[in-house]
Amino acid sequence: MVFCIKKWTGAVLLSACSLTGMAQKKKVDFDSSYYETYPKLITGRVFFSGKYTNVNIQGHQGVRPLKYRPNGALNLGVGVSYGPITLNASFPLSFINPDNDVKGKTRSLDLQTHIYTRKWMVDLLGQFYGGFYLRPKGYGNDDPLTFYQRPDIKVRKLGFSAFNILNYDRFSYKAAFLQNEWQKKSAGTFLVGAEVYYGLVKADSALVPEALFNFYPQQYIAKSSFFSLGPGAGYAYTFVYKEHFFAMASSTINTNLNFVKERKEDGTTVSKTTFSPNLFFRTVVGYNNDKWSASLSWVANRVTAPGVVSSRDYVFSTGNYRITFAKRFPPKGLLKKRIREVEERF
Repeated sequence: MVFCIKKWTGAVLLSACSLTGMAQKKKVDFDSSYYETYPKLITGRVFFSGKYTNVNIQGHQGVRPLKYRPNGALNLGVGVSYGPITLNASFPLSFINPDNDVKGKTRSLDLQTHIYTRKWMVDLLGQFYGGFYLRPKGYGNDDPLTFYQRPDIKVRKLGFSAFNILNYDRFSYKAAFLQNEWQKKSAGTFLVGAEVYYGLVKADSALVPEALFNFYPQQYIAKSSFFSLGPGAGYAYTFVYKEHFFAMASSTINTNLNFVKERKEDGTTVSKTTFSPNLFFRTVVGYNNDKWSASLSWVANRVTAPGVVSSRDYVFSTGNYRITFAKRFPPKGLLKKRIREVEERF
């Protein structure tokens, strides 16, 4: 199993992966006419990526939701994979990132780990954001040319999900996301699993701008938190054209039990227990052959926490989009020797 951790430090985004099952020697059988795997080749990659955690607060019927967004960053990264081990590192492109004076400054620690093994797809999420702005321009303030900024708003979201890949012998997530396999024929698979989440959005005062109090039933709410868990199912399919061009889409839907609590500005709290659906969606399009790969991917997660004071929802959306160029090559020289030494130990 591969375990990857991504950390945003404000200057560098790091991704490190370690192997937790190297002692397991047994290989899982798969149909090589559907996809190829390259355990003895190094996969090197260059990518552009961006991540986000948004919060939408629904208003009265017919009113647009409050769309709080962080001031995100576009990153340039490099990475390498060998067998089950992957290492990525990326750095913000400050010269094309949004101006803090326009949208405000966001402080963040964003951990998004997506693990793809032969039989399992596992997601670990940990978002810690501070500082948001409201879209579109002019909404929530008196100036139609500026964004309403809320440096006091904080969002926390922790999550875990695991889904079993039933048709693992013909369908490969690694071919789409890790570039160390090649899906040569179209195939799909059903997915079954479960998820658990904890999250909150809070501020020093009401989350709703004072100018919009009449349009949102949460006008006196300063904090909303939730704990959510439940089973889910889904389906994934990769369409392959002439062995090389591919498009993959994957979606899982969970029916979760939610424990939701809201705190008002005066400190009083209200809570309730409800059910609501959550969605995890992934898509990749690209080109793949036995030496290199190019792809555009998007991973998106949507968690809904129903309001307590009203029936209007808080929607937490997390995403990661990436453009990747990868090439496979055999290890040579000293690198080949070191890899062989490590493999012989296990």
